[in-house]
Amino acid sequence: MTEPGQVTDPYWNHNVHHHPAVLAAVPDGCGRALDAGCGDGLLTRKLAARAASVTGADRSPEMIKLARGHVHVPGNVTYLETDYLADGSLPEGAYDFVSAVAVVHHAPFEEAVTRLARLTAPGGRLVIVGMAANRTVLDWVISACGLPASRLHARRHGGKRGPAGMPMEDAHMSWAEIRKGAHRLLPGCDVRRTLLWRYVVVWDKPREGGS
Repeated sequence: MTEPGQVTDPYWNHNVHHHPAVLAAVPDGCGRALDAGCGDGLLTRKLAARAASVTGADRSPEMIKLARGHVHVPGNVTYLETDYLADGSLPEGAYDFVSAVAVVHHAPFEEAVTRLARLTAPGGRLVIVGMAANRTVLDWVISACGLPASRLHARRHGGKRGPAGMPMEDAHMSWAEIRKGAHRLLPGCDVRRTLLWRYVVVWDKPREGGS
């Protein structure tokens, strides 16, 4: 049974699979949330039940059109056709929670992560779900272990699908490079690799004054 305010997934893929991890990281009493690279708005509609206001930003006109055209857009959700990387497109330090799912690998890693960190308010939380490339034998072994789980989940959800027109890009940085870069750019962050070929970074931005 669907609880009041709960959004039912119209499709399943590896990114949607990680939405629960993003939602679980939203701080209690969250004020303003931002979903960078929001796509068709599925995650923003879920975030609406956990934050006072949610902004979904995407540079793709097609994706923003899909997001705005959904039959059930919560009243506290706003969609902006803008590139989160562009200076001045979004207010820095304004969001208590920032999420970026399968977005960072579309731009230079340092530029993307630095911008997301700047958008996060002091004391706020940033969650990045991203992709990486296999470079070592261990990488390939770990990835192979995810195949049965991926097939099982896809079978349970009617196949792996997504919105038509979603921009796609291959990941180029290795798992080790992602981990090293995340720890350098986001000191104190938690980085974990998941079975379904994604990494999840959770970072709490220090409050002003360093505490």
